[in-house]
Amino acid sequence: MDGREGPLTASLQLRLSLWISTAILLGAAIAGLYTYHVATNDAHREQDTQLRQVGYLISRLDAVPTSPMARERVGDIGFDARLVVRFIDAPGIALTYPERPPRFATSLPDGLQTVSIGKENWRVFVRTNAKGVRVAVAQQTSVRDAAARSDAWRTVMPILFLGPVLVMMVTLLVRAMFRPLHRLAVQLGARHEHDLGEVNRAALPSEVWPFVTEINKLIARTVRVLALQRRFIADAAHELRSPMTAMSLQAERLAASDMPGEARGRLETLSAGLSRTRVLLDQLLTLARTQDATNDQLTKVPLKKAIQECLEDLVPLAEAKAIDLGVVGDAEPVVTGRPVDIKILIKNLVDNAIRYTPAGGRVDISVDEHDGRVLLDVDDTGVGIPPEERVRVFDPFYRVLGSGEIGSGLGLAITSSIANGIGATITLGEKPDVTRGLRVRVTFRRSPP
Repeated sequence: MDGREGPLTASLQLRLSLWISTAILLGAAIAGLYTYHVATNDAHREQDTQLRQVGYLISRLDAVPTSPMARERVGDIGFDARLVVRFIDAPGIALTYPERPPRFATSLPDGLQTVSIGKENWRVFVRTNAKGVRVAVAQQTSVRDAAARSDAWRTVMPILFLGPVLVMMVTLLVRAMFRPLHRLAVQLGARHEHDLGEVNRAALPSEVWPFVTEINKLIARTVRVLALQRRFIADAAHELRSPMTAMSLQAERLAASDMPGEARGRLETLSAGLSRTRVLLDQLLTLARTQDATNDQLTKVPLKKAIQECLEDLVPLAEAKAIDLGVVGDAEPVVTGRPVDIKILIKNLVDNAIRYTPAGGRVDISVDEHDGRVLLDVDDTGVGIPPEERVRVFDPFYRVLGSGEIGSGLGLAITSSIANGIGATITLGEKPDVTRGLRVRVTFRRSPP
């Protein structure tokens, strides 16, 4: 199949084509040899029949050659056609004529026989008529064999031609039979990681159905296991929110009390840890919710409006670091998704850009439409992400070392989960102006009018 992986010997399509082609060629070779042998024998039998017919015809003539000239003329019958007629001296009849090869011995018996005259072999038919005249009709065996081989080759040629044609047809048919499997592989390869729907077996051969059924059962078991894991994370995060909230309230009350400076410093550290833990729990709940969302909830979302609502929450964070935060472009496209998830996606990307951009930097948000797609770009002037780590940053709890920021490593994981759920893609790359920083591009499906 096209695009096959692994050694060629592991290809079922190749092995099937080779075995069938070998069987066809072997069968064609055996049939050709048998046909050649039969055709050669048939040609020889027809040539013997021709000798008999000519011999009977000559022997039934009433006139018997009496002069050497007449005998010479009769002896030349058919010589140009490689068929020779000779009269052999019989008892009581003296037939003498000039020597001219071939000259057959008078001792030859009647009937078909092969004789050697000089360096040549002849196939001879001898017959004696009622008047005692003996006629010999002969043909060189080399001429007979050449004619027989020519007839045999004409009989075998269609078989030899049909063999390669059948091999080519078998190769094309086997490839056509395996094409549904190739299409299935392409469809499975085009699925994103969160698409765990069943494999449709309708267009596949029935011999593959048991295999597809077991794959669907495996997918169903995987879906149940993932659902249990996500439910456990969501339940655990939800159960931890209450005690964490209570601890945060106790810490706030404790901060209002008089205490030594060392104790207050430790309390502030504790409060910061509790705050980060509460954010982590909220992100875990968000991640679990986005992973369980279905495509049935997708609606039309004005992207520009979602950006403006997110900026209302993020402008204070940008002002605290003196970061120039703004929106570039006048396009107002509508995308397909879930309004809450679209806002979370935008907020996480812009929040990351602000947090990892040094004070006094710049964060630009731009929206554009191109080839039926909606492009959302978030450009910053921060430290950027090394190319070798741009794939791993979407893994949960993975953080780039040396960034100087404290976080949970779930922001981009949540963003990636949302994008996969609505059919969008996220790419990390360099900025067009080749300046310091990072460009995060989200490609949405434009909502149909």
